[in-house]
Amino acid sequence: MKQIDVLDHGYVRFVEAWGRGDAGVPEAAIVEAARQSTQGSFRGWAQDAKLLRYLYTAKPPHATPFEFAGMTIEVQAPIFVFREWMRHRTQSYNEMSARYAPLPDVHYIPSIERIMQVGGANKQAGAVKDALAITVESAERFRVEVEAAYEHANDLYLEAMRNGVPKELARVVMPVGRYSRMRASANLRNWLAFMTLRADPGAQWEIQQFAEAVSVVIAAQFPQTWALFQEVRNG
Repeated sequence: MKQIDVLDHGYVRFVEAWGRGDAGVPEAAIVEAARQSTQGSFRGWAQDAKLLRYLYTAKPPHATPFEFAGMTIEVQAPIFVFREWMRHRTQSYNEMSARYAPLPDVHYIPSIERIMQVGGANKQAGAVKDALAITVESAERFRVEVEAAYEHANDLYLEAMRNGVPKELARVVMPVGRYSRMRASANLRNWLAFMTLRADPGAQWEIQQFAEAVSVVIAAQFPQTWALFQEVRNG
């Protein structure tokens, strides 16, 4: 699968997936895990689609078998997105470290349209009390000032390293809008939990964009389960 571009410099890239089981068929391991108690096997989706549906749509759902499939992706995103993403403690992460090498020299600059998205389903998207109404002019001024702040921070970062400041200390000037890169890995049950929260209209817009990219990967690797997720989610 090709890399999926997100925001101005971000991306989601598929690394690997598992869950083919003894049958060697994508998602078959979910069915095989569900039948473990009876020592049953995968019989093909012509028969087992009904079982998969039962597992996912039962109330409460039989979620454990979905832990026997999963995937790993690589993500490049602003640091503040990672800080939200890593609240999902059921995933495994390994992020690049500015202790060892400089982070990519790219920063997130929100568009004017994004800056003017005040309010909505996300309560944190509102302006502070007694703030002036946002205008196109003030939004553009914010973009210009943010870019200048990024440039200053990066110049200070590079200068500090040239002057012998240890990399692990030079990085203290890094803004949360700087892009970093990580690998994230989880079983399918927990990827769907991630999607439930981060694709929700109440989530911050930026992480919603990454969740949308993740959904493309899930749909490609686990089409049977993704169809059920969509069906349940859409009522």
